[in-house]
Amino acid sequence: MNILEVDSLQTYYGKSHILHGISFHVGEGEIVTLLGRNGAGKTTTLRSLMGLTRAREGSVRLFGADTTAWPPYRIAAAGVGYVPEGRRIFANLTVEENLKVPLERPGPWTPDRVYELFPRLRERRFNKGRQLSGGEQEMLAIARSLMLNPRFLLLDEPSQGLAPMIVQEVFNVIVGMRAQGISVLLVEQNVRAAVAIADRACVLDDGRMVFEGAAAEFAADEARVRALAGASAERWEAA
Repeated sequence: MNILEVDSLQTYYGKSHILHGISFHVGEGEIVTLLGRNGAGKTTTLRSLMGLTRAREGSVRLFGADTTAWPPYRIAAAGVGYVPEGRRIFANLTVEENLKVPLERPGPWTPDRVYELFPRLRERRFNKGRQLSGGEQEMLAIARSLMLNPRFLLLDEPSQGLAPMIVQEVFNVIVGMRAQGISVLLVEQNVRAAVAIADRACVLDDGRMVFEGAAAEFAADEARVRALAGASAERWEAA
């Protein structure tokens, strides 16, 4: 079963044509990574899926329903979590207070269960957001989205600005979410880290989908990795 089906999506910012008829899907229990250089249209894709930037043509189906024209709050209420680039936690609230911000949706995710997944947040639960490291802030942003008990999670650049050891820790958490039955669409610049944990990869180039297939197949083609995703030469060793 597909959690997400995107068909011929066309999205504009004013007169600027950003997404040119992209189509792809995310299956139940999958991690799919969306790759591409800066400006390729990755964040715009997530915003279109969440209803934050309305697509002009094409369709988005989530959990079998046509959500193309739905407002963001309705998409979130249907079971979609969104962790935008830049984390956007509340700096003056404690970890525990940040976790209580989302409206509760019925489901298994509670503060105690979140703390099991993120032991470091349990240790820092009375610290304010501004007192957390970059990695801890990213963990808190993901943890806060889990409090909505999503079936599908959109992550925009979770590794941005993090040390390699912390990147590995965050990505291990993403793998753990798949084990909990949450499907994930992961936008990433750290190509090697992303393809190491993803089931499938999609690559955008100038707003067009130029590759969709097994992540392992994409990772094995070094020339394609460098040419299409702008990957660094640094190796990624999976945990």
